[in-house]
Amino acid sequence: MRTGWPRLLVEVPAVGVPALAVWFASSDRVWPLVAGLVGAAGLVLRRHRPRTAVLVCLPAMAGGLGWAPAIVALFALGRARPSVGPLSGWVLLVSVAALAPVLLVQSLAPGAVVLTVAFVLLAAGAPVALGALVSLRARLAESLRRLEEATDAALEANAERARAEERSRIAREIHDAVGHHVTLIAVESAALGATAPDPRTAEAADRLRGLAKQALDEVRSALGLGEAARDRAALAAVPGLVESAREAGLPIELRGAVADDAVAPAAGRAAYRVVQEALTNASKHAPGAVVVVELSERDDALRVVVANEPPAAPAVDVGGTGSGLAGLAERVRVAGGTLDAGTRADGGFDVVAELPRT
Repeated sequence: MRTGWPRLLVEVPAVGVPALAVWFASSDRVWPLVAGLVGAAGLVLRRHRPRTAVLVCLPAMAGGLGWAPAIVALFALGRARPSVGPLSGWVLLVSVAALAPVLLVQSLAPGAVVLTVAFVLLAAGAPVALGALVSLRARLAESLRRLEEATDAALEANAERARAEERSRIAREIHDAVGHHVTLIAVESAALGATAPDPRTAEAADRLRGLAKQALDEVRSALGLGEAARDRAALAAVPGLVESAREAGLPIELRGAVADDAVAPAAGRAAYRVVQEALTNASKHAPGAVVVVELSERDDALRVVVANEPPAAPAVDVGGTGSGLAGLAERVRVAGGTLDAGTRADGGFDVVAELPRT
């Protein structure tokens, strides 16, 4: 709805022009002039009470000076009530108010009566029909807009469903390919642990079997095929992750602790992945180096630091794409945090992540 100056710029002509038309068309009689001006003033009601605006114009129609305000009021009535039945009744009422004084006072020939009645009906019905057409056009435009929105939504839903189906297909293929090899590793490790005469070899085989099972669970979770790893991939699982790395021979120390319920689930999972990726990189690129994992809270942020000393042995080449930290930085960014990673002056390496707690 228009307010202020825009509405005033519309209202002044809508009321003022009919009032001027009544004023300049007035005769020596006073009451038709007054009735016409009252009808023009009643046009301020046409938006919210169009029937009242038409009723106010009826005395002016009987006086012969009501056509200018009546046309505006009838147009507003046509826009507000587009059904044919009620509008026809209002057209007939206005026509009777305009015709009655003429037919009662003047003696007209039958042909003149017919022409007069036809002219009055046309003059009263035209603004109503025009208002109804404008209203119908607005409704059709709104229906078309909603149809276009519904069509766009349906197309987007179809495209999203197609993308979801393709992701599901790719996820199943990755799971089948990777899962097959990881399962073979777990089976071979179990067999080695059961047959190895050396207790240390058997223990390492059992540990390798557990890591293979955990890797398979995390692959399933990452591909949306399971929830086990997702449940573990939080702050509560960080001590277990550190302990597994320590059992694998990585000199590691865990400092600090943050309750799992003190941070949002997305931040907790991102923190777990930061520690996991940093420990993987430390074991590959800095074998034998002491690693310190520190969890702390600072203001409204969770701070995760994984720092390793300079490598004590040559780096281990186990392959890889070299995009682990880049992917990790994107995961942290999606969780609303920041990640900094770089080499220190003494040759060590630091990974620092700050994640929002909520």
